[in-house]
Amino acid sequence: MFSVEGQTVLVTGGTRGIGRGIASAFLDAGAEVYVCARKAPAPAHANTANWAARFIEADVREPSSCAALIQEVVNKSGKLDTLINNAGGGPAADAATVSPRFTESIVRLNLLAPLLISQAAFEALKAAGGSIINIASVSATRSSPGTVAYGAAKAGLLSATTSLAQEWGPHVRVNAIIAGLIKTEASQAHYGGEQGMKRLEARLPSGRMGTPDDIANACLYLASRRAAYVSGAALEVFGGGEPPSFLTFIEEASRT
Repeated sequence: MFSVEGQTVLVTGGTRGIGRGIASAFLDAGAEVYVCARKAPAPAHANTANWAARFIEADVREPSSCAALIQEVVNKSGKLDTLINNAGGGPAADAATVSPRFTESIVRLNLLAPLLISQAAFEALKAAGGSIINIASVSATRSSPGTVAYGAAKAGLLSATTSLAQEWGPHVRVNAIIAGLIKTEASQAHYGGEQGMKRLEARLPSGRMGTPDDIANACLYLASRRAAYVSGAALEVFGGGEPPSFLTFIEEASRT
């Protein structure tokens, strides 16, 4: 339905987790896919069935690395149709004691890096009439205690999305995805193990956490011509959202 066949797509942080899921979906849909990360994936991980994405080593936090990355993609493919800014993340940290260096590193990865790579890709995307998809988070739209810098950076990414859509239209469409709780290989450590994840999923409106495929399907739509009039949007892919915490307190109080 959402054809991206023949597109050239670059997914930052595309070797694992959500990024790998996005890359795999575009490969299955007939796109030529490039992924980047600071380190190459292990051979056993990279050479799984149907994995034909082309890896380029790059640090998207560095302007020179961004420029070289885009140039290599264009040199190899001849064009760039879709840039997916997926690289990001940030461990929990106490806002009262965390180092300035840590805070700066989180903002660099989650906000400055997407701006740098988007700027580097602008001319190629303009020539192709392409689009940018920024992978944001529910942390951008609700409070984010314990991950303050991450939430603030993702909120900034949503602001950048709407601003770039205005500034770069009609040549380049720019959209964002607000990702909810997504189950990846790192989820058990993040959500308290298997039991913690089951308890969490039981409280979600959809009865489950999201998967990389859920995010990938949204990306396929936004990258396709079916979304030709969609720019500056923030598509919420979070299965109905997270119930307010006060409901849990009420339930616990009623049982006691």
